[in-house]
Amino acid sequence: MNNRTRVTELFSREEIRQLTERSDWHGGWAVASTWAVIGGTFAGVAVSWQYLPWWGKLLMCAAALLILAGRQLALAILMHDAAHSSLFKTRWFNDYLVDWLCAKPIWNDVHKYRPYHVRHHAKTSTPDDPDLSLVAGFPTTRASLARKFMRDISGMTGVKFIMGRVMMDLGLMEWTVANDVKKIPQQGRPWHDYPLTLMKNSYGAILTNGAILGALWAAGHPKLYGLWVLAYVTPFPLLIRIRSMAEHAGMQKSASALTNTRTTRAGLIARALVAPIHVNFHMEHHLMASVPYFRLPKMHRMLRERNHVPKAPGYLEVLHLLSNKSAQSVESVPNT
Repeated sequence: MNNRTRVTELFSREEIRQLTERSDWHGGWAVASTWAVIGGTFAGVAVSWQYLPWWGKLLMCAAALLILAGRQLALAILMHDAAHSSLFKTRWFNDYLVDWLCAKPIWNDVHKYRPYHVRHHAKTSTPDDPDLSLVAGFPTTRASLARKFMRDISGMTGVKFIMGRVMMDLGLMEWTVANDVKKIPQQGRPWHDYPLTLMKNSYGAILTNGAILGALWAAGHPKLYGLWVLAYVTPFPLLIRIRSMAEHAGMQKSASALTNTRTTRAGLIARALVAPIHVNFHMEHHLMASVPYFRLPKMHRMLRERNHVPKAPGYLEVLHLLSNKSAQSVESVPNT
């Protein structure tokens, strides 16, 4: 199917109305539960630290980094949903509450992300898709994928990401969440504009991360903030890569969400790490972006019952398909 799929061909108007019904309660629960897990992780490390041997401390820190990175990705998905105005029914919550509680703590911004992401939906898999660089070059070889994962785990990707954020906040390059670098001409720009621009763009991230550090300091464990930073630099980029791969990598270049976007089956571990807030139902999201996260599973079941979509693959299946270039072609990486 190469033509853009019309939602009215798949659902009745009443079904569309029901599926797109938003809820402040569900939005509030998603934000609160995400921060509850973050707080619980810090508390668990603080309480158990003195009772563990050195190897137990290493295992606990590794687990904490994964959990925190998974919740950092959850904050990014909450920002994503708020950018679609689907997380909360009340607009102020989407535009400002989520910006401060979800976007800024991970050095992001709802208002910058929204127009950027709208282009991704309008131009998915085309040369004008701003996220195209995130999934370019797939399928690839296992060795190539292993090198990508090692760069993520070692912190190389995270450090590069932070440098990019600084350059964007300085006004040296255009804002993006992808890998493209588009420099902004600097001719005639006075020197004092650089620190002013940096502070204007970064103050939200500074304040919210200062609040996290302050809360840990008040609890008597300021060193635990290092886990938050380390999670952001190491596992977080890896989880973002896997999530991005699962959503669009290796799919057909078409105008239909049924063929250019993939829904992926997610178990408990996947939901904790790479598929928070039902983001794995990505085909459904691209078909109708106004559907809130808690209704996406129902939408998927309806599509399956009507034979509009095949059974979704698991994340390990997708990784295998996308790292088997010698035996697979782009056309043979379907949503199955």
